[in-house]
Amino acid sequence: QVQLVESGGGLVQAGGSLNLSCAASGRTFSSYSMGWFRQAPGKERAFVAIITWSGFTYYIDSVKGRFTISRDNAKNAVYLEMNSLKPEDTAVYYCAARGRDKIGILTTIPAYDYWGQGTQVTVSS
Repeated sequence: QVQLVESGGGLVQAGGSLNLSCAASGRTFSSYSMGWFRQAPGKERAFVAIITWSGFTYYIDSVKGRFTISRDNAKNAVYLEMNSLKPEDTAVYYCAARGRDKIGILTTIPAYDYWGQGTQVTVSS
């Protein structure tokens, strides 16, 4: 069992930056791939970025060059550095954990075993 707790959300002006953190419980954090998803008002939850247990990273096109995902296995944490924020980045951001043996496409919700409660990011224009 893995418990995930996000933090770092808030209100920021367009062009600003926020750093999200996700703290994970459990002794096997390093064996999980970690993803960030977001859900904008009135929309479905959608994939943003992933860092696998081996360190591979992947982003959706709209955040490439602006967002950076990283992890610190010693601290059982994953981060999402968000720069040059836009109003369309406004959403609740969720981190999710996927076990090494999990089957499924990395960008889809069913591919993840555990989810945090989310943190609100609001970007004003």
